[in-house]
Amino acid sequence: MAFIAAVRETWNLPGLSTFQDLYRWSVDYPDQFWLSVWRFCGIKADTEPQIVVEEFDKMPGARWFPGVRLNFAENLLRFADGHEAIVFWNEAGRQRTLSYRELHAQVAQFAAGLRAAGVVKGDRVAGYMPNMPETVVAMLATASIGALWSSCSPDFGLAGARDRFGQIQPKILVTADGYFYNGKTHDSLERVSRLRGEVPSIERVVVVPYARPDPPLASLGAAELYEDFVRQQPVSKLEFEQLPFDHPLYIMYSSGTTGPPKCIVHGAGGTLIQHLKELVLHTDLKREDRIFYFSTCGWMMWNWLVSSLAVGATIVLYDGSPFHPEPAQLFDLAEQERLTVFGASAKYIAAAEKAGVQPAATHDLSTLRTVLSTGSPLAPESFDYVYQKVKKDVCLASIAGGTDLISCFALGNPIGPVYRGELQTRGLGMKVEIFDEEGRTLTQEKGELVCTAPFPSMPVGFWNDPEDRKYRRAYFESFPGVWRHGDYCELTATGGMIFWGRSDAVLNPGGVRIGTAEIYRAVEKLPEVLEALAVGQDWQNDVRVILFVTLRQDVMLDERLAQSIQREIRENATPRHVPAKVIQVADLPRTLSGKIAELAVRNVIRGETVRNRDSLSNPRALDLFKDLLALRT
Repeated sequence: MAFIAAVRETWNLPGLSTFQDLYRWSVDYPDQFWLSVWRFCGIKADTEPQIVVEEFDKMPGARWFPGVRLNFAENLLRFADGHEAIVFWNEAGRQRTLSYRELHAQVAQFAAGLRAAGVVKGDRVAGYMPNMPETVVAMLATASIGALWSSCSPDFGLAGARDRFGQIQPKILVTADGYFYNGKTHDSLERVSRLRGEVPSIERVVVVPYARPDPPLASLGAAELYEDFVRQQPVSKLEFEQLPFDHPLYIMYSSGTTGPPKCIVHGAGGTLIQHLKELVLHTDLKREDRIFYFSTCGWMMWNWLVSSLAVGATIVLYDGSPFHPEPAQLFDLAEQERLTVFGASAKYIAAAEKAGVQPAATHDLSTLRTVLSTGSPLAPESFDYVYQKVKKDVCLASIAGGTDLISCFALGNPIGPVYRGELQTRGLGMKVEIFDEEGRTLTQEKGELVCTAPFPSMPVGFWNDPEDRKYRRAYFESFPGVWRHGDYCELTATGGMIFWGRSDAVLNPGGVRIGTAEIYRAVEKLPEVLEALAVGQDWQNDVRVILFVTLRQDVMLDERLAQSIQREIRENATPRHVPAKVIQVADLPRTLSGKIAELAVRNVIRGETVRNRDSLSNPRALDLFKDLLALRT
């Protein structure tokens, strides 16, 4: 790896040769490491950094690259040539492309429109958009001014969008008139009209015609079409406001299943250097690469993907169902676009296997070098599927982090081996450890994922949290001065990691801690089972495990199948993991970002109130669990 060679020469480290050597050095000498990332990735700023970090002993409180001023958008738009910057697909196939020259010009036009609309540094611009080029343009234009960008996908209902945008009070709302999913067209303007009435800060709505060529705007008040907004002002040059390293860039949101979503503010410099580290060093991304991640604009992987523009690579966007019109739709995209990096959720990979998709036999994926997976733990069987049915000579990098840090704690190692069921490595510069409940460090044992030293992409703070009370309570309450992430994990003998589920969803039958992922990995191997959700129910002075399953359309749960499920769990985990009850349900509740809402179901089972049903994409699914256990005691 070129970075290792550069580090070895710059810092006179002749013994540094492996990725594990690099990891140890990166956490032992964070100032040298992050300065090396800055220089190797060519970050553009007004001056060369003189200080890397101040008050490193404070968490939170460390200050990265003080005195440096930069602009996030300028770093993503450092190229302005004919190389493809964006390729856009939807369910119908390829739609259009933008070169870096065209992207630069469109961002300049949109930025001029924002300035004419009175947007200044510190204002908020919200996107209620599909994953399309105009979304990227609007974000970059917002960042060029020093305003803050925040987005959610248009499948968020009115309450979900209001709960987010209502807190941050955006001045401009950018929306498409609708979107496509699974062969159907969905209108967005009726919801936008109501949203505007409930978020009075919105002064202007910019509408991208997408679902129809001439969308009606009368009900939206002060609204105009995207084309009119960007053409009203003459554009001579795209200006980039030079801002402090920690100037706010993005506002992201927690899932909000236990209350109103938290508004997490991320800084421009921390996001930029962390994403470049992950893309360049952990994914080996280069200018000639073509990178795709199946995501919506409500998930942080969209922000991560877009940062690939800073490398000069081509990003491929997709809007719609990944299985429409055919189950192999995304692999059609991978073949036709000659992808080198393909990313999706673990659930997508499992679903593709169950749908019988076998691209190794049906598609030319000769250019594909890396497959990325995140969103939930990738089951060992999904590793088998990728290497047997997708491509045998790829780097399968299961990665894990979160919206909270807009990046990863564990991810890929492009020069190291892949071990079945494991994430390859801890993130460079991320001092990740596993703690027991008393704060003692564990190795090759399950415990709490923590980070014991500051990192650049820690949130600037939470919105409307002036004394950082919510921020500190979210991450630093359990272990003072240590970031507790909320994942139940294990460091392995190979230097990798295994994720066993959320620590707040850990089950405790007989006093033994069990990660829910351990159950899911066993049961979801069965062809009859689509998905599963496990919760603990207080029962006879102990806790019993209840397993809910969704099954294939033509399958009903009977005693034989229930016993097969229990046997599979017993043989692949332990007797403690075996559920006392297996119950079939028609649907499982999900957060707006698509994750199964274990805690919401647990609250229903316990007879507790789910405080924010609007944070779920399908809140009616919760009703399936009411009184369900009382009938099956």
